[in-house]
Amino acid sequence: MANKTLTLAKKAKNDEFYTQLGDIERELKHYKQHFKGKTVLCNCDDPRVSNFFKYFALNFELLGLKRLIATCYKSKDINIFSQNNSEQAVYIVYEGDKNDNHIVDNEEIEVKPLKGDGDFRSKECVELLEQADIVVTNPPFSLFREYITQLIEYDKKFIVIGNYNAITYKEIFPLIKNNKLWLGNGFSGGNAYFNIIPTGRTFANGVYDENTQLVKFRNCCWYTNLDIKKRHEELILYKHYTPEEYPKYDNYDAINVNKTKEIPMNYDGVMGVPITFMDKYNPKQFEIIRFRKGNDDRDLVYTDLNGKTVQPYFRILIKKKTQ
Repeated sequence: MANKTLTLAKKAKNDEFYTQLGDIERELKHYKQHFKGKTVLCNCDDPRVSNFFKYFALNFELLGLKRLIATCYKSKDINIFSQNNSEQAVYIVYEGDKNDNHIVDNEEIEVKPLKGDGDFRSKECVELLEQADIVVTNPPFSLFREYITQLIEYDKKFIVIGNYNAITYKEIFPLIKNNKLWLGNGFSGGNAYFNIIPTGRTFANGVYDENTQLVKFRNCCWYTNLDIKKRHEELILYKHYTPEEYPKYDNYDAINVNKTKEIPMNYDGVMGVPITFMDKYNPKQFEIIRFRKGNDDRDLVYTDLNGKTVQPYFRILIKKKTQ
């Protein structure tokens, strides 16, 4: 990472989670080839505390960026920019080092007011979206469906954080099936740790660390439509199919596979795999058939060796492609 400094305000809203700079660096290093000459938009970010804005500002020349834009939703303490308009939403533009001092100076950051509250769905924010080549941010999970739908509508490239279960959303799964969206490289160990300003809220045991002020999320991942090396890695299969270990569904001609690593190497028919399979999905190795439902349009079920009906948690029906 470039040896630069960027002053960020210490105050932040108490109801937000902030992505760690290390997590951003670990993910975005896999996309370096995509950024040269591009305009990047961080449209769900407060630049005072956003590590997305910080990452791109500090690595502007290294990545060969053309322009960096960040929109700030209802800013309340824009003290980094010496503004005293506590309720003014703004957007920020950075176009690189102008005075060759290798520091991101406040004077080099252009701050412009927004008429509205900075919502990514507003007309003025959509106009900024239209200027961007790649969108990178941590959008509100509650608006994830709408957020991704907008990016697809405007044909934008993106790298964003979302809930792993978003794979199951009716607006998201068809995009995955049609190879318009896929999982990124992923968080280290499958766990995401977000910074939070203490607010007195309570968390389950082991979720929040008071010393680091980090909250642990086990079900977060990166979503993207930019090509990365991981997408072309072939899943090594070693298990052999047996009818006893891989029961067939009662309502679809497919076998049930409980773990991605247990996909049989010698079965060429349709298989139901857990949604965690998407982290290993290579579109040249596998074809996605459908999601969750059998021929009766009900959740997939099978009868186990004891005669009990089993309904496994969300299954993706896949089939190996002929090599």
